[in-house]
Amino acid sequence: MTNIAIFASGSGTNAEAIMNHFSDSSCGRVALLLSNREDAYALRRAERFGVPTAVFSREEFRDPNGKVASLLGEYHIDFIVLAGFLWLVPRYLTETYAGRIVNIHPALLPKFGGKGMYGAHVHEAVIAAGEKKSGITIHWVNERYDSGDILFQATVPVDADDTPDTLAAKIHVLEHRHFPAVIERTIRNLR
Repeated sequence: MTNIAIFASGSGTNAEAIMNHFSDSSCGRVALLLSNREDAYALRRAERFGVPTAVFSREEFRDPNGKVASLLGEYHIDFIVLAGFLWLVPRYLTETYAGRIVNIHPALLPKFGGKGMYGAHVHEAVIAAGEKKSGITIHWVNERYDSGDILFQATVPVDADDTPDTLAAKIHVLEHRHFPAVIERTIRNLR
């Protein structure tokens, strides 16, 4: 059984979809949810699933001997999922968990990625660029924002009357439909 840690910074709808998916999986289980924000609603969602949670500071995240590293060891974490987590992952984690950290991005990388490209910022940029389609990209995490190898992409049309909010709603459907399944397939392929 693969122990999964989810890192989340916000409301946690993707985290909830993942916890729901793995609640009866023979492949893995969500063993821990970590957040850099005390007010992240993802923490409440995890509590409803009985998943242990912890909040950490930037210093605790960056320290290879600090709180985050300690918790990952304590919970025997094998695989990390970034689900709406906005900080750049430090090198000690990308090295320790090389090939075992995935992220989801709400656009079709390599376009519209990088520092500052998250949430509404991404959807505004996609619409402003006149793109005819957008979607999700699930990718490996390395030491640079949104630049790891792509595992999976799915698309939706960008309609002429789309706003950042309506496009975000389409993207959320793709995220919740595909992210948990891609995580499971990826874990199974690692065995």
